[in-house]
This record gives sequence, C-alpha cells and structure tokens, in this order.
Amino acid sequence: MLRLLLVSHASTEALRTARFPADEPLNEAGRRAAGRAARLNAPHSVVAPELRARETATELGVTGHVEPELRDIDYGKWRGLSMDDVPPDELTAWLSDPAASPHGGESIVELIARVRGWLTAVAASGEDTLAVTHPAVVRATVLATLNSPAESFWRMDVAPLTVTRLHCRDGMWTLRATGHDSPRLTP
Repeated sequence: MLRLLLVSHASTEALRTARFPADEPLNEAGRRAAGRAARLNAPHSVVAPELRARETATELGVTGHVEPELRDIDYGKWRGLSMDDVPPDELTAWLSDPAASPHGGESIVELIARVRGWLTAVAASGEDTLAVTHPAVVRATVLATLNSPAESFWRMDVAPLTVTRLHCRDGMWTLRATGHDSPRLTP
C-alpha cells in the first residue's frame, strides 16, 4: 500500500487578511506554529515552488525537491488583492462556476485536473511521499480522490498545517484522515 501525506503550508499575511496570495513568506505566527509542529519524514518528499511552502518545509525539517505540479492555483490578476478589491460579479462567477476563470488565471476544474495527473504519477512511482503544498491543492486532491464534483471545492476548509493522509492500492486513492496531527510517514 502506497502512502501520501499532504501538509498545507503555515499561515501567511494573505491568509490572515483574506487576500489572494502572491509569493509571500510565512508570517511570524505561521513560522512559530510550523517550528512547533512534529518533524516529518518520508522516503520521498516534495514541496510546492512558492516561498510559503518552501519555508514551511524548512520549519518542519522536510527536505525535498520542488514539484511544480504542487503549485498554488494561479489567481491571475487577483494576485495580492483583497476579496473586497475584486469586482463582485467576477468573484461570484468564480465561486459559483468551477470552470470559470475571470481573473485570467486557473479555474478550479483546471486545478483539479492538474492535481489528478500528479496523483497518477505518484501512484505510478510506488514511493511513499510527503508533500508540502497549499490549501487549494489539498482540496483538489481530496476531490480527485473521492471523485467528487468540482462544485464541492468551496465546501472544504483546509487550515494552515493541516495534515491529510491518503493511501493508494492498485491505482485507487483512499482518504485516510485529515487534521492537525502530524504522524510520521514511514514505510
């Protein structure tokens, strides 16, 4: 049985102030929380390319290569803006239609497809994997695992440093647990 452990990055100012993230660092609260979290290990570790994910990995003691497929959703022209700065009709379209991308970035449907492809590659690798990534990627992973509709994307909260565990057998992923516990991923 193959295991995958996903860890969402620690807190940033964008999360705290409800802004669409840019490539910002962890805030002090996030850095402290990640520094207190359990150290994680796995035979194979990967990290999303953004600074907040790389800093979280460092604080958790995770050394792994950067995996572009774990990048956060592309918020396009909304990057760095608060929700109040986005035209309401555009925001409503994006939140209600998972295929919409009024920001010129990536749609929820596109994110889920990207993550589904990455999950297929992890399953084919046969390696237990630890991945430090973003809440949107964790949501997309859960939806892909459960074959849930993209419309369910916004019905899930993924807090900073949430740990999501998946198992794979015969190419089929199963959601094992999600929460703030930090179990070690070992073969």
